[in-house]
Amino acid sequence: MVKKKVVEKSLNERRKMIDYNNRKISINEQCRLLKISRSGLYYVPCGESEYNLLLMRLIDEQYLKTPFYGTRRMTVYLIDLGYNVSRKRVQRLYSLMGIHGIYPRPNLSKSNTGHKKYPYLLRNITINRVKQVWEADITYIRMNKGFMYLMAIIDVHSRYVVGWGISNTIDTNFCVSVLTKSIERYGVPEIFNTDQGSQFTSNDFISKLEEQKIQISMDGKGRALDNIFIERLWRSVKQEYVYIHEIKDGVELYHGIENYFDFYNNKRPHQSLDYITPYKIYNNV
Repeated sequence: MVKKKVVEKSLNERRKMIDYNNRKISINEQCRLLKISRSGLYYVPCGESEYNLLLMRLIDEQYLKTPFYGTRRMTVYLIDLGYNVSRKRVQRLYSLMGIHGIYPRPNLSKSNTGHKKYPYLLRNITINRVKQVWEADITYIRMNKGFMYLMAIIDVHSRYVVGWGISNTIDTNFCVSVLTKSIERYGVPEIFNTDQGSQFTSNDFISKLEEQKIQISMDGKGRALDNIFIERLWRSVKQEYVYIHEIKDGVELYHGIENYFDFYNNKRPHQSLDYITPYKIYNNV
């Protein structure tokens, strides 16, 4: 039987304590009591080599400074640092990390035939109230051994993080789960803005927004600056938490992100908000 007070153990030890046949305590409740996120329960170390993980760290840090670096420039940067790397490898790592250089691309106005095209609704509008616009995105987060993905949803007016989650894969179910929990807790926004990632354009994700009568806004392909507010959130998360800590595993990452977002929402003054916290703006206090 799972008890509420659990001695700190390694992730693998706590995984072994999960009783999948227990009819009285659900898997979700057991994860909560053991302080394991559901995604952390299923996390397994990625199959990337130590060398690739090192390159991903370097790419992540440099990309935060120069998001306009495509794979060619990043390859040159890594070679100048003394690493033996080809552009093909960097292209694969960019894809794995879910990033791309920010620069004008040809035929930008052509529709993507893979999914229904939604317009970018935030151009030239004044965002002056909470729940007017939410934005969502996913980013790579490094750990000592391997990496995971972090998804977050913010209220643009207040910069308040209304929902987040971590996972070892970027799948649709994970994204829908984060969206569903955010709506259950905070209600619905008027507009929901994302990039054109496959998770956000999936039928399940779109259907969740449509059934709530939320207007869907999507960035121009390759234009991460359309989603600038959550890009700034990633900069803060990485510079103020990820890069200054040695994160051992998914459980430590989950609790570290949980603590950071509590600080970010409730205690951290924001310069763009006249040094008021997102909590006070969101709750009008």
